[in-house]
Amino acid sequence: MTKPLHWAGAAAALAIAAGLTISGASAATKLVVGKASRTADPVLPVDVGYKLGFFEKHGLDLNIITFAGGSKMATAMAAGSIDIGDGSGTEMALVAKGVPMKGICESAGPVPFVAIGVPFDSPIHSVADLKGKKIGFSSAGSLTDWLTRELDRKEGWGPHGVVEAAIGNGAGNIISAFKAHLIDADTGDTSLFLAMEEKKTGRLLVPVSSYEGSIASGAVYASDLLIKTKPAAVRAFIAAWIETINYMHTHKDVTVKIEAGVTGFPESMMAKDYDLTIGMFTKDCKFDAASIATLERSFADLNQLPTTPDMSTLYTNEFTP
Repeated sequence: MTKPLHWAGAAAALAIAAGLTISGASAATKLVVGKASRTADPVLPVDVGYKLGFFEKHGLDLNIITFAGGSKMATAMAAGSIDIGDGSGTEMALVAKGVPMKGICESAGPVPFVAIGVPFDSPIHSVADLKGKKIGFSSAGSLTDWLTRELDRKEGWGPHGVVEAAIGNGAGNIISAFKAHLIDADTGDTSLFLAMEEKKTGRLLVPVSSYEGSIASGAVYASDLLIKTKPAAVRAFIAAWIETINYMHTHKDVTVKIEAGVTGFPESMMAKDYDLTIGMFTKDCKFDAASIATLERSFADLNQLPTTPDMSTLYTNEFTP
């Protein structure tokens, strides 16, 4: 992929200022990175790091592709179409099912970037009003699927307290479903619902973080082939990712500008989103025990696996610093 000229210049300036040496394109290792969503906050650092040249600095040439949900991203991984998967911890269930990949980084723990939204003119004004209603989510077995089910559990409504509908995570899909009242609510990006409020097509009802804790809401995966044949590239990707997160923590304005360009949302709105989500990113990529335990429970809740897997076989911390 070719960087826009203005970002290429910015990356070079940043590199010079920091005393960095950016590898030449001819020496770079090419990696195809699949994002499980275009706008979800946990996947945006790869865009920030790419735009600013951090991955290039570590000898990587990325081709970034976006998918409509974690299951579709995993399908591409199984087909050998991508090397790195940028999604959520819930895709570990797909690893247990045989997708040839492994978690290499817990990129985010809590989930402040997901919320439940409703059509702007909806009569629903509280969580209690959602009982028995149809709630959309991205895809079966996804993070938003499980979070919708968690609402049932936390509210004590039982396994069928709401009607679920997989509609994809594209903004167009959700907006169209809201306008046609095909669904009563949707579990999706907080930033999307904030943007919809400005256009009066939808509104934020409640953030998911109001009822759910740390769940490895963001996770990065590497294909088994990449791990086996190019472990140095995996280690370089993690190093560039961590450097990107450190940069994001101290450069809000630049981060917001890049993220707004990726998501299509106004910078003013992405600035609010930044304040809400920047604290969720891990600074060392290591998977923590609390997140893994919650993921294990989620697999049982979703009936994704016939037996409880050995969670330690689904991820590794060997590539973290």
